[in-house]
Amino acid sequence: MSISQMLPLQSPGDDSLACSFATSYAGVVAFLAVVSEGSFAKAGDRLGIGRSAVSRNVQKLEAQLDARLFVRTTRSTSLTREGELFFQNCHPGVERIVQALEDMRELRHGPPRGHLRISATTGFGRKVVAPLLKGFHAIYPDITIDFVLKDSPADFTSDRVDVAFRDGKMEDSQVVAKQIIPMQMLVCASPAYVGSHGLPRTVDDLHGHRCINLRTASGRVAEWEFKVGGLSRKLVPKALNTFNDADLVLQSVIEGQGLAQLAAYQVSDLLRGGRLRACLAQHSPDDRGHYACYLSRKHLPARIRVFIDYMTEKIRALDLQCPPDSRPQLQCLAIDNAVEHRAYL
Repeated sequence: MSISQMLPLQSPGDDSLACSFATSYAGVVAFLAVVSEGSFAKAGDRLGIGRSAVSRNVQKLEAQLDARLFVRTTRSTSLTREGELFFQNCHPGVERIVQALEDMRELRHGPPRGHLRISATTGFGRKVVAPLLKGFHAIYPDITIDFVLKDSPADFTSDRVDVAFRDGKMEDSQVVAKQIIPMQMLVCASPAYVGSHGLPRTVDDLHGHRCINLRTASGRVAEWEFKVGGLSRKLVPKALNTFNDADLVLQSVIEGQGLAQLAAYQVSDLLRGGRLRACLAQHSPDDRGHYACYLSRKHLPARIRVFIDYMTEKIRALDLQCPPDSRPQLQCLAIDNAVEHRAYL
């Protein structure tokens, strides 16, 4: 018999349903405590409500069921046949509730385990996050991961996302955004392009160069951002090619087809290796940051906490910011290797 079958029929608007459920719940708890402890007095001690309160709750439950559950004498308490049947029906449900409570406690305080759904922008996820998953699994083998590359903002509810890596902070007061590393934007070209066309010295010089643009997930072409005279300036230069994939933009630049404004994490190793050159660093835009986003700091499951901590440590250790360059065109000054970097000519 279910709880709903135990309750009397209610008329619309009758608030006695809540009272009946409360009575049934208290009665079932008292009933199970008496069975477990073997007496009303011990059940009262276990529940901290006293023998008389246990007796009243059981009597109310018996009245609702229209059945006697216990045979009580001055020396013993035993189940009736109806009581035995009711206990058999209730016991599996109670065991599942107890197991659910233990599972939740273990998820919070025990060894991290369970499933994570992670979202990241395509470029950052492919180049930075994905290569770190093997090391994470070596430490936390009981955590499984569903990793989704998605350039549009993650919907934590409908997409059931636990952690989202975003380029730039999400404007959502319900989301906790932890900055992992800065997000520098650099205008880059290959040595072959520089040899044929040179490099722009000012933002206005871009109009005389071949440029490669990125089309965002929303369908619009991404603006190039700069800081000129202390003010923000945005523009969409005339493009030789426009791609909707950041890796294709980068590949086009490496091949010498034109200039593009790229995130430092994409090009830091290429700049160090001399495969790309950077320019207009004196007009670099304000740092937007790469963030790990999640819904709440309160009651954060261990599997999410250890994943964020691991990724934060490992990504910061990758040194994905603008590398020092001995050429006069670009010199980088590290202000804070974990939080903020700015570049100067």
